[in-house]
Amino acid sequence: QVQLVESGGGLVQGGGSLRLSCAGSVRTFSNRAIGWFRQAPGKEREFVARINWSGGTYYADSVKGRFTVSRDNAQNMAYLQMNSLKPEDTAVYYCNGGWSTGVYWGQGTQVTVSS
Repeated sequence: QVQLVESGGGLVQGGGSLRLSCAGSVRTFSNRAIGWFRQAPGKEREFVARINWSGGTYYADSVKGRFTVSRDNAQNMAYLQMNSLKPEDTAVYYCNGGWSTGVYWGQGTQVTVSS
């Protein structure tokens, strides 16, 4: 059973930084693309960033230049470094990945950016 667990959220002032972590429970985590999404209150879940198994990265325009996605395949971990945070980045952040048995999501971690 694939499990993804996010951590690292919290309350931060505008302009601050946070690093989110996504821990995978299976060894095959290392050969799967991992995505980061977020959902603000009253809004749909939106794509934030993605990292391929080989390290290729993609970002939403709204976070490009401020957020960096990375991974440590030996530890079955993925990370989202968020710098220059803005109040509009406030949301619950989720990681996800696709396996042959389906697409799996973590439970989410709350990020709140104060102005």
